[in-house]
Amino acid sequence: MAVPRVVLAVDGNSIVHRSFHAQARTGSRSADGRPRWAVRGLLTQLVAAVDRLAPDAVIVGFDDPDSSVRRRRWPHYKAQRAPKPASLTEQLAAAAQLLRELGMGVEVPPGWEADDVLASVAHRARADGDTTVIMTSDRDAFGLIDTHTRVLRIINGGVEASPVLTPQRLMMLLGVHPEQYPDFAALRGDPADNLPGVRGIGPRTAARLLTALGSAREAFADLDAGGHRVRAAIGPAAAARLALPTAQPAWALNRQVMTMCDELDVDLAAGRLPLDADGVRDVFARQDLRWTSASALRVLAHDGSEPPPLPPLPLETGWAPRRRSYPPLPRRPVDTQLTLF
Repeated sequence: MAVPRVVLAVDGNSIVHRSFHAQARTGSRSADGRPRWAVRGLLTQLVAAVDRLAPDAVIVGFDDPDSSVRRRRWPHYKAQRAPKPASLTEQLAAAAQLLRELGMGVEVPPGWEADDVLASVAHRARADGDTTVIMTSDRDAFGLIDTHTRVLRIINGGVEASPVLTPQRLMMLLGVHPEQYPDFAALRGDPADNLPGVRGIGPRTAARLLTALGSAREAFADLDAGGHRVRAAIGPAAAARLALPTAQPAWALNRQVMTMCDELDVDLAAGRLPLDADGVRDVFARQDLRWTSASALRVLAHDGSEPPPLPPLPLETGWAPRRRSYPPLPRRPVDTQLTLF
């Protein structure tokens, strides 16, 4: 019987976007003046994630920059957003190309978004009996969490400080089960995507409602029958707001727009580790990530032959620190790396 694999599915857009703002102060550019600070941030966080989670393969999804199935169907979707800065657009394209050169799986599906790649990878991996860990800074993937799928939610502090969300941890965080999260998100809305929620129904009220009635559909059915259970769960004022004629259409529209496509033709055979050591060395050298290169070779190429570089020799004193050899660090216990089962 085959041993289940762990696939790391990465939301390329969200990680690059987060790095674009977090690392902007560095202003790092290549020798020919091209911006690269967000690309470097993505590469550094990928190395940290692979080191922490020890996946068997890495697949990175990006939004199609030229077309959108959702915007064609719902023109208001993300309509309020300003155009991306040229330096961000350039780094998104550069990141996808560099990851291909590394040998990672890269998916940019025509008309679809990185979220749809994540959903499709999780769907395919689940069918194969494998486990997916989704790496993202967004909340959209919370509804994909189940016994085969976890979410590494990137927050301030980077990969090491970020939680790996399981069904139990999501319940502790938001008060809802993963299968309830799509209703929770649709009731709350997402201003960043120009998707207003149900007026007056915030996250705490939505969680209480779903805990008591199980789903938004059951809540609206109860309102049609008099609303006794809804009023008992969230109080008469909130129940009155949920009973307004605009409430159910707002929830239903958000559910449609937010639903991810999990049927994309993603290649789960791509991005298998270890990667080619020469390719890893070349990509990290071109990005001047010399302090990350040794770690990248170790975790991405399973090559521990290159020690970390020493600090440069201080010219004014002629002194350099003595090279020391250290025993390898012990691997973290499995339960602190990732609770998969």
